[in-house]
Amino acid sequence: MGTQVIMPQLGESVVEGKVSRWLKQIGDLVKLYEPLLEVETDKVTTEVTAAGEGTLLKLYANEGDVVKAGTLIAFIGAAGEIDPHLGLRTDPHPGPLPTMEREEAPRGNGSSARISPVVARIASDHHVDLALVPGTGEGGRVTKKDILAYLEKTEQSGLPRPQVGDIRAAPAEVPLEAWEQPGLGELFRPTEEVFGKAAPASPNPIAPVAAPAAMPGEVLPLNSMRKAIADHMVMSKRTSPHVTTVFEVDLSKVLAHRNQHKAAFERDGANLTFTLYFAMATIAALKKYPLVNSSWNESGIVLHRTVNLGIAVSLGEDGLIVPVIKNADSLNLLGLARTINDLADRARRKQLKPDEVQGGTFTITNHGISGSLFATPIINQPQCGILGVGMIQKRVVVVTQNDVDAIAIRPMVYLGLTFDHRILDGDSADNFVAAIKQMLERWA
Repeated sequence: MGTQVIMPQLGESVVEGKVSRWLKQIGDLVKLYEPLLEVETDKVTTEVTAAGEGTLLKLYANEGDVVKAGTLIAFIGAAGEIDPHLGLRTDPHPGPLPTMEREEAPRGNGSSARISPVVARIASDHHVDLALVPGTGEGGRVTKKDILAYLEKTEQSGLPRPQVGDIRAAPAEVPLEAWEQPGLGELFRPTEEVFGKAAPASPNPIAPVAAPAAMPGEVLPLNSMRKAIADHMVMSKRTSPHVTTVFEVDLSKVLAHRNQHKAAFERDGANLTFTLYFAMATIAALKKYPLVNSSWNESGIVLHRTVNLGIAVSLGEDGLIVPVIKNADSLNLLGLARTINDLADRARRKQLKPDEVQGGTFTITNHGISGSLFATPIINQPQCGILGVGMIQKRVVVVTQNDVDAIAIRPMVYLGLTFDHRILDGDSADNFVAAIKQMLERWA
């Protein structure tokens, strides 16, 4: 028995996803849990793995289609196997077809991949040759209304109904879960309602050709991530009165601690990055000044009970994504290090789930990775503020010991807090950053 591939619900509030790229094509061998396709939801691209193994026989969704969760999108089985829930042959490389199948088989349907599961089930139950049913749908496609009218007409005529020789009623099986049953309800709607207008399927899919490099004056189309970033940034600037305050921090104690404990963390499977120290100090400051861990509401200021810390991860030219560490204030240094490493790694490999980029209460962005000293980042709505971390740079500074000033070289960094002036005033914002500075400079 083959395996139906169903569009999963990738998050608690995610009801649909866009098929961005098929990683397998019709006729390819598929192993269990092997990545099958990439699905976009908002700014997240997630790989969907195969729940069975065999040959990819059918694709019911094209790249670019927006598909509701619970919808059939592909079928995996043995070559020549019939999908028992659709009653249609699924051989990707069929031999010569019988005359009845070859005559006008594409008429009205284009291909069996463009027949809705509801129509296919009715055809299977009544042994109807769909090539003989006049289609009134998009491009002559046979709809549910068409096949029901055809059945009524043939029953009234009293004449024997032509049947397809290779379609048989599916044997009795163990009942599937409700969301996998291609019944007559709304879960599996006609293909044209789910996917919109689809291009005719090709028996030999052509591999996508890489887009040429942009030329001067050329308009680059927006991908879904870039559009989401643009919309969110414009909305944020319109929503909050942005103000930025900048502090300079001496990281001598942090650097000493990192050099002393880096090997031990590696033995425990964690990378001791500087981001970890900024995150830990920020969490402590958020607990000390809970007003920063809040959101604006027209009824009042919403104070969040826990710290859900977002850490921005650059995806290069693909854009920026902000994985969220839920309940970050409950983690120790090692636990936080492992979580940051894991989220950053999966973000770059496009394996985050939509829920893992939602629900943040405060964000850190490390713009210093590219050499920037300080910046004025835009608030990640509906949060109160965002902390920008500049490049760590050895600089000549004046240090005071025993009331004596001296010139010294220290690893320094600029921390810039952009905050919502509706919630925080300059004094409360400065106190928050000062708490981060104090913890970093006194790290033990």
